[in-house]
Amino acid sequence: MDIDEQTRIELEAAAFRRLRQHLMQDRPDVQNIDLMNLAGFCRNCLSRWYQEAANERGIPMTKEEGREAFYGMPYDDWRAQNQTEASAEKKAEFDVAFKENVLKAPR
Repeated sequence: MDIDEQTRIELEAAAFRRLRQHLMQDRPDVQNIDLMNLAGFCRNCLSRWYQEAANERGIPMTKEEGREAFYGMPYDDWRAQNQTEASAEKKAEFDVAFKENVLKAPR
C-alpha cells in the first residue's frame, strides 16, 4: 500500500484521537492500573508522550498541561470522577509488571 507522508500522519492522528475517545469517553471505567498491568501503558503515559512530543517541537508544555490536553479537563477532576482505589492484588500485580516491563522499556 502506497500512502503519502501527509496522509499517513493524518491517519495516525485520527487513530490517536479515536484511542483517546475510547479511553476517555467510551471506557472511563477501565482503570489506569488495569491498562498498565495488561498493556504496560495507560492514559498518563499517553499524556506524557503528548507532552514530550510538544516539547520536542519547541512547544513548552508541563506534565499537568499535557495531562489536561489529553484528559480534556484537569487531571484531578478526571480522577475524582472516574478513578477508584486499586485493590492490593492489582497494586501487587502492577509492582511486578512495572519492574519487569516498564523500567526496562526504552524512553
